[in-house]
Amino acid sequence: MKTVRHNVLTGEITETDLTAEEISERETEQTLRQEAEAEKEADKQAKADLKASAKAKLIAGEALTEEEANVLVGV
Repeated sequence: MKTVRHNVLTGEITETDLTAEEISERETEQTLRQEAEAEKEADKQAKADLKASAKAKLIAGEALTEEEANVLVGV
């Protein structure tokens, strides 16, 4: 894996190999970003599911859970 650096003042472009440590660090960062994105998507889906459940219960005249009520009022 290589890294490219561009010095905008001189116009010089350099390409260097990454060390094993730098490669490992980038892979770790990528994994953490992917996990954070997956968690964000899961939270988004859970909130959508709660809203749908709350709507169905309101239409059916059933009582809402506290969590459903909170998601409807934006808490």
